[in-house]
Amino acid sequence: MKRYLPLFASAAICAALPVSAQDAKSYPAPSEIVAAAKADDWVAIAPSDILVMELAPDSKGKQRRVIIQLMPAPFSQGWVSNIRKLAAAHWWDGTSINRVQDNYVVQWGDATEKKALPQGLSVVDAKNYVTPDWPTKDWILARADGRPDAYAGAHGFYLGWPLAQGREGLWPVHCYGMVGVGRNLSPDTGTGAELYTVIGHAPRHLDRNIALVGRVIEGIEHMSSLPRGTGALGFYEREEERVPILSVRLGIEAKDVPAFEYLSTDSDSFAAYADARANRRDAFFNIPAGGADICNIPVPIRRKAN
Repeated sequence: MKRYLPLFASAAICAALPVSAQDAKSYPAPSEIVAAAKADDWVAIAPSDILVMELAPDSKGKQRRVIIQLMPAPFSQGWVSNIRKLAAAHWWDGTSINRVQDNYVVQWGDATEKKALPQGLSVVDAKNYVTPDWPTKDWILARADGRPDAYAGAHGFYLGWPLAQGREGLWPVHCYGMVGVGRNLSPDTGTGAELYTVIGHAPRHLDRNIALVGRVIEGIEHMSSLPRGTGALGFYEREEERVPILSVRLGIEAKDVPAFEYLSTDSDSFAAYADARANRRDAFFNIPAGGADICNIPVPIRRKAN
């Protein structure tokens, strides 16, 4: 059973106390809780669930590698399957980053829109943006009186991923670093050949309107630091502005890929970490916020020690 992780009750109590009344106890920072987590609180990420994207070196010749973790079942699996086929076909080799919109997204794919897609890609129905309710009622992180989530009835974590819940079911949410599928106007839902990642404030208004298929777990600085596009919606207007993509491979095919692991969202360590993110009481803070947006509780991910 997944344990409940109520964030708001302890916050309300602490917020009601003067700072001096809270000083009697020393509270660890979120980073300290993560550092102290037991080894068995961490869950390995399978190499088969990783994409390795190699960009052209930067102006100083430095390698630029971006690591993406793919979304687990049952979410967005039609698109994830397409992405696996695209990677296996080396389809992204020779494509480029074509759009960098400030405080929004970085987008990549075939700028010409003429490159033939590999055989066997699925057309995925928009209904699959949401997964109908299934037996995960116990994963809910916060269901409180008032408005625990401005965009959904509740939110929480499952297998290390941030999710929201409403009457129609469950869906992944647009937090920083999440990877989604570019598309045209509905009924188009995209194949997965055109992808983007969030590099700004969480655009939760996109939830249930576009498929989310993964998240960047290492190397997002190679995207977020790129020059902003000057065209409409941040698209690059000249070919020389685009950032060449040398290759995209699944982790089982790529070379020299480190192992990664995430802090189990079922663990006591994560419960303490989530509470600390919602109610900062470590040395710098005077007043606990009393709550946190789900995107302000990023699931800790690290390289696995040898």
